[in-house]
Amino acid sequence: MAARAYWKGQIRLALVSIPVEIYPATKSGASISFRQIHEPSGKPVKYEKVVPGIGPIDKDDIVKGYEVSKGNYVLLDEEEIEAVKLESKRTLELVQFVDASEIDILYYEKPYYVVPADELAEEAYIVLREALRRTKKVGLGQLALRGQEQLVGLRPCGKGLVLEMLRYADEVNKAANYFREVPASKPDADLLDLAETLIEKKTGKFDASDFHNNYVDAIKRVIAKKAKAKGKRVLEDVEEPADIREGSNVIDLMAALKASVEGKKSSTSAKKAPAKKAADKAPAKKAPARKRA
Repeated sequence: MAARAYWKGQIRLALVSIPVEIYPATKSGASISFRQIHEPSGKPVKYEKVVPGIGPIDKDDIVKGYEVSKGNYVLLDEEEIEAVKLESKRTLELVQFVDASEIDILYYEKPYYVVPADELAEEAYIVLREALRRTKKVGLGQLALRGQEQLVGLRPCGKGLVLEMLRYADEVNKAANYFREVPASKPDADLLDLAETLIEKKTGKFDASDFHNNYVDAIKRVIAKKAKAKGKRVLEDVEEPADIREGSNVIDLMAALKASVEGKKSSTSAKKAPAKKAADKAPAKKAPARKRA
């Protein structure tokens, strides 16, 4: 396999050990990143370590500190930090199994592909995969990586297994703090039926390739044009979708949902029609006056 393994070791379930290799399931190549450039010289800007009131300092004078109160730090040297780091064990022990639906989406952080290390590991690997699939469970464990312990979940994915890096409880903000002001009242039954009809109408199979990052595509076009224009200023107009432009507020929720289900225009444009008819009738009233003149 061309890619470099992120971790090599074994998954242990009771007395069964399965040699595996873990590879990143995501990549950052689709994103656009910029560097700060000194325009007169065209060279990249570098950052200098500076202390307020002192100025630039030597790299060897820098230590790590933890702020215990505003402006007060506990200083730690590298030996003290290294002393508490966990040894990177080459074993992931599955200590608990839970229903996949029990893990809130907020706890999922980053996925990794898990593959058997060799042919001898394939049989046990397949048994674990199918057992997790049939029971609809996720295996939980803690993996020591780079001196820290990471909570992980193991679940089936197609012909293989996926290891999900999970967040700890203290890394997730409680939803109640943000949804406290949201009413708990029941919606109107007719409105709910229309919303469900619209959801069913737009339901389909998920295919990530159907969606594109329009910002990234536009930035790439600007970069390509400017590269050909030899540094001249190039602007690209990106038309904003009509349904999110300013002034397109939906006044009547029921009418808007009905129009969405039936595939008609929004209720806002429909309500403008009577005003247009009135304007058409106005010149007819002035006709006699022009005739007498």
